[in-house]
Parts: sequence; structure tokens; C-alpha cells
Amino acid sequence: MNLNTSLLEVQGVGPRTGEILAKAGFRTTGDLINFLPRTYDDYTGAESIAEIRPGKVTIRARAESVETRFTRRNMKITTAVLVDDNGDKIQAVWFNQPYRASQLRSGGEFYFSGEFALKRSRYQLLTPACEAVRNLPVTSDRIVPVYSTKQGVKPAMVKKIMAKLKPLITMLNETLPGDVVREAGLMDRATAVRELHFPTNRDKLALARRRWVYEEIFSLLLAAKMNRRANQQIKGYRLPFKQSEIRQFVARLPFSLTEAQRRSAWEILQDFERDVPMSRLLQGDVGSGKTVVATMAAYQAALDGYQSAVMVPTEVLAAQHFATMTKLLSSTNVKIGLLTGAIKGKARRELLDRIAEGEIQLVIGTHALFQPAVQFHRLGFVVIDEQHRFGVKQRQDLLAKTNDQCLPHLLAMTATPIPRSLQLTVFGDLDISTLNQLPHGRRWVKTKIVSPNQRDTMVEAIKQELEASHQVYYIAPLIAESEQSEKTGAESLYKKVVGSYRGYRVGILHGKMPAESKEAVMRQFERHQLDILVSTTVIEVGVDVANATVMVIENADLFGLAQLHQLRGRVGRGKSQAYCYLMQSDSKTPTKRLREIERSNDGFHLAEVDLAMRGAGEIYGTAQHGALNLRGVNLADTLLIKQASDEAEKVMGRLIADPSYLDRYQGLKSVINKYQKLTTLN
Repeated sequence: MNLNTSLLEVQGVGPRTGEILAKAGFRTTGDLINFLPRTYDDYTGAESIAEIRPGKVTIRARAESVETRFTRRNMKITTAVLVDDNGDKIQAVWFNQPYRASQLRSGGEFYFSGEFALKRSRYQLLTPACEAVRNLPVTSDRIVPVYSTKQGVKPAMVKKIMAKLKPLITMLNETLPGDVVREAGLMDRATAVRELHFPTNRDKLALARRRWVYEEIFSLLLAAKMNRRANQQIKGYRLPFKQSEIRQFVARLPFSLTEAQRRSAWEILQDFERDVPMSRLLQGDVGSGKTVVATMAAYQAALDGYQSAVMVPTEVLAAQHFATMTKLLSSTNVKIGLLTGAIKGKARRELLDRIAEGEIQLVIGTHALFQPAVQFHRLGFVVIDEQHRFGVKQRQDLLAKTNDQCLPHLLAMTATPIPRSLQLTVFGDLDISTLNQLPHGRRWVKTKIVSPNQRDTMVEAIKQELEASHQVYYIAPLIAESEQSEKTGAESLYKKVVGSYRGYRVGILHGKMPAESKEAVMRQFERHQLDILVSTTVIEVGVDVANATVMVIENADLFGLAQLHQLRGRVGRGKSQAYCYLMQSDSKTPTKRLREIERSNDGFHLAEVDLAMRGAGEIYGTAQHGALNLRGVNLADTLLIKQASDEAEKVMGRLIADPSYLDRYQGLKSVINKYQKLTTLN
């Protein structure tokens, strides 16, 4: 056998099993070998039952009196009494894992690893992982790989087949250049993959993980650097700085710019003067004034005779940007147009003609901007607001709308502060400007954790805000029970809110509603035709309603820090004091996550904390760039990322000197080609 051998040739893999494997993408032995464990159960250091204390524990015991019962909600609960060699006993509980009963009844001793905690007035071992003692090698640390279930392929099936493929792992070729492996002190690839599937001990597993993570980060960074160099080879428009006019524009603003706004605007205007297209990300905390900076840049483009396009996710947000930018540019001669799907017939045709003729210098719209019918006279600057991925197709569409094959300058904007380590990886092909100051006169949102028994007090406080003619957001909790759960959660909360605030106008918004219905509800709230809006997280990226001063987030303990902060940013956009209430799902001591959001309004600090606490899943970039599939990468490991970045820079130098350099490393080249297509601005 070799790595290209069909899995059907592996002993024990019949046609039916082969079909299941193929549907999940596993056709060759190499496919399965490259399917790495998602985590590990570590049964090293087992304690006696008498020694354990609340928290994560590992014990060695036998099971007795195993039983499975059904609850009214059709939940399957399996319980077992575990007894160790000293005769001490403890109860273990599993939820919706009925197979545990037959596993435990098979007899013999098991290692159990799980959370030992107080549950319904008694201490229990909650949903522990378990492994038969006889299945674990005596000579190694007791570390067991845990595989994900993938399209019908169960972890047990993977483990069974993998045991027969172990000898093939030695055939894996090295993917990284030899000097990279040596300088980074990495384990060779074949050894690393063997240790990942069949851990010898904790130390070797740690080295294997480091090798795998390093390769992923290195590949991604090299792809980003290659993208950046490719982008720099494309011709862009040079837009000379009009100092006098820009100074006058700033002087006429009804407010003073923050130093962060001045710095970011200057960085953009400097990019404009180069003959390579700008690729810049403007990150700023919620309410930090990104729109003003983008408007100033669009004005500069207009002064140089070029058009600008601003793309936003929704029609309501497009209308708001149109109103804001029209006001900011009211003292200039810049003509502005609004292009959305709602504009039809004669009005649309006339608008498209004016854009094509260059009469309109700034166009604000949704994805409608990229439709073939939209032609620009001289498009020099594009702004993508709250778009977490701007990929190949949009970039090609933009290029097609230019007459001389020059690429417009590009500014992407986000209200989610991005930790430095994430900037280096997912956004490695972008220059980044940061707005880390609030505009003058803006107040921080006062945030308070609320337990269920404090709900009535909170409602009374909110009624005072309503009596002052302010508006309120209520965010429905996260639920994952069914396809209709989003709708169900919002509707359930809506009924509760209507009952608590009789006499007030309450609306509802959730992702299951048609797009036009969602837009209509948001417009009602924006125009103060509604006092309270019950919504799911669809309003996370939404319009600014200056009159909204209260945000209530139900079951706040289920949300990530980044998302809580983003939601909180929907209020406090006006001059009045704003409040955010974090409603807990129970009366337990608040989590560290809620304490952090209660005490801090600094989005950059919270982003770093979220990255450290939860990994990158809640941070801008990973969910949106899920196709990157960064398995095991800890983006908080800035030292490893810096080392990989330095090595990628050296390899980039070799590539410039010898464009065929990567042809020697086909495995690495294949991965980099994939990453080049998935990173932000390729």
C-alpha cells in the first residue's frame, strides 16, 4: 500500500464502509491520514475517588448499576455508579449518549475523565470521556486521540482504520523547505503526523502540535506575502494630495477630528499618491468615526477627478451612509448617488446613466454596485464597509469596471477590533489603520450584569428611558434547537417584552424574515415608529439609531466577548447616556467574560481577552474565513507567529530571486495556492 491506495483495499473496509468514507471525502489512505484528531483525552495521572476535588478529574474505576432513562423532552440520560479499587463510589452522568450503557456493561476497568461538579444538590462526574484500560498501552502516557464525526464517519471507524494505516505514515513527504525545518527547530512531518495520531507522551505530542501549527501559519503568511507582492505589481491610480481643499473640508466639519482619525486619514491619502492600488483595512471600535475618514478620502478622489463607490451589507445601512455623507459633503460640489435593489425603473436608469457619465462622483449602495449594468466613468476608490471577506470575484468585477486596467484603491472597514496576531495571519496582505479613540463628547455605555431575580428592577429603569422618549433593543438569546430556533427564540422574547411594556410599541426582527420585511422593521425603528425592537443578532451590524439608549442582551453568558461588544455598540451613538444590561440565564456567579465586558468599553482590550479565552472563533476573521481551516492554531501565540512570519519573509526573498522555488515543494505549493484564493484581498 501507499498513500494513494484506495481505502477499499484496507483490511476490514467493505463496499458499504467505503461508500460512507467516500461521501465524507475519504477515498485514499492519504486522505484519512491527513484527517487529524480535533482534541485528546488525557487519562494520565488518575486519582482515587477519595482524592478528587471539584473541577476536571481523571479516575480509574469499574461501572455498576448502569441505566438509561428518557426525560419528558425525549432526552436520554445514562447514569452509572463507578467504584474504584478502594471501594469508593461516585455517580457519573451522560446526556444523549445511550451507547455508554453497552460500553460500560462490557465489563473491566475504565479511565474516566470529566468535570466533577455539584449538580442538583449532589456531586457527580458530568459527561466524562472514558476508555477501557485494556485498550491503552502500558508503556505510553494514556493520551487518546478524539476525532470529529464527519458526514456519517464516526470516530470509532476512524480509529479502527487508522490503526492499520500506521506503517504508511513513514511515507509522508516533507512539505517545508529543509532550512525552515532546521531554523524553526521543528519535528519532521512524518514523525509529527505519527505522534498526532498515536501519541507517545505529552512532550512529543506538544512538539508534533507545534510542527503542525507552525506549518499552517507559515503557509498562510507566505500566501499573504505573495498576494501583497502580486497586488503591488498591478498598476493603480495616482491621486495627488489636495492640501488646501482637504484643510478647508476638515475646518468646516461640525466637530473636531480625533488624533486617530487624522492619522488614519493621512495614511490613506499618502497611499493615494502612490501608483500602486491601496489595500488597507480601517479598523475602529464601534462609534469611532470611520465614516468621516472614508468621506474625506472620497472627497480627495473627487478632487482628482475620480469616482468612489461605498458598498455596505444592507439597504437601510446604505441609506444611512448616504444621509451621513451627504451632510458631511454639503459644503462641497461632490454629487452623491444611492444605488440599491429597491431603486427601479426610470429612476434606476437615470441614476446608472449619471454614474456612467461621471456626473455622480460618490455612489453608495449594496452588492447592486457590482452588477454588470453598473458602469463607472472613472472609478478610483472603493470602500467595503462591514464586509468580512472581499474576495476574488469582487476584485475581478472591479477591474472589469475600469477602462484602462488600473485597479481602484481599496479601503475595507470593520467595527470589530482585531488582535495583532490575527492581523498578521488572516489580514497579512493588508495595511491596517486603527481608530482607537472615541469622538469628542461621546460617552461610554454603562454596562450592568443582571440576574433573573433583578429583572423587574431593570424593567422599571428601562421604562424611565422610554418615558424620556428614548428607544430600546432587546436581543433574543442564542438557541440551537432546530432550524426555526432563531424565529422561536425571538418570538418567545417578543411575547415576554410585550407583556412587560404594555402601552409601548414593540417590533420584532429575526433572520427568518424576508429581506424586505427586515428592512421595513429597521426603518420603523429608525423613524421612532417603534419604541422597542426585539431582535436576534442580525442587528449586530446595523444602522445607527442615535435615540436608542438601552440594549438588553438575554442569556448574555452564551455570547462571546466580541459579539457582546459589537451588540453593545448599537447604543450610545447620540449625546444621551446609554445603558447595556447583560441578562444572565441563571443566578450563578457571573462568568469572567461578563465581568470583562461589564468593566471595560475598550474593544481592543476585549478582543485580546476574547482571543486568549476562547480562541479565534469569536473574533473577526476566523468564522468568516472558516474555509482556511486552521486546525489547532492558537492565534494568541504571537511568538510562534512572529517566527513563522520571519521565515516566510526569507522564503519570499528566495521566490523573488527564483520564481520556480516552490516547484520543489509541491505539497506546500498546493496549500499556498488554496490560501491565496481565500485570504482577504486576493
